Amino acid sequence: MRIATLNVWGRAGDWAARKLVLSRIVSDLGADLLALQETFGPDHVDEFVTGMEVVHQRHTAPDGGGISIASRLPVRAVHEMDLHVGNRPRDFAAGALIVEIEDPRLLFVNHFPSWQLDQESEREVQAVMLAKKITELGLERAIVAGDMDADPSATSIRFWTGRAAIAGLSVCYSDAWDARHRDELGETINFGQHERDWPFKRIDYILVRCGLHGGPTLRIDRCERWADQAVGGVWPSDHFGVFADLTA
Repeated sequence: MRIATLNVWGRAGDWAARKLVLSRIVSDLGADLLALQETFGPDHVDEFVTGMEVVHQRHTAPDGGGISIASRLPVRAVHEMDLHVGNRPRDFAAGALIVEIEDPRLLFVNHFPSWQLDQESEREVQAVMLAKKITELGLERAIVAGDMDADPSATSIRFWTGRAAIAGLSVCYSDAWDARHRDELGETINFGQHERDWPFKRIDYILVRCGLHGGPTLRIDRCERWADQAVGGVWPSDHFGVFADLTA
């Protein structure tokens, strides 16, 4: 299985040129499961994704922005979580989209927590909410992917990778990039397009749930960045994507 994630940056920049590049690189990648962030529903995603079943977040931001999952594998069920916490304005589609895949039996999750630099406390709460939901759904194999807006040293990410407990709960997922590139930072912010000097450099992840013994419940054979080169002078996004090849 090839799993991938990419924040597509909505229709920002030169969308007419970017959608052609995105269509080409998505097709060339050939992912079986693709988590997309900053999408705007079917009319947007259909401009660059073909030949895949696509599900979209229903509870989007006021401007219609949200997240989507594209799949070549049979989807058995779809779940959505609203991850807004506290009294923050609901001007961002903080949420998670979860699909149950029929064969192989697993959960694939697109996780899109709060993005602001000073909202790590919200990201911690959101991580716990999502981890509990995954446990409730009862499948051992689970993949959590997405733009998680925190670097590997953040407590929300250390929670996912079994290095920190939050609110008395702990889980353990293998970070696919770290599993194959332990000594490489693997930045996913495209500073060639990003408008700010963002302090968090790697914020996009593919995480594979670990079993009782040993490592991840799906073997991580490969993990690389993609959408990390300009094509004909056009950058696909202000993020770089991540893909992983997994074996059941």
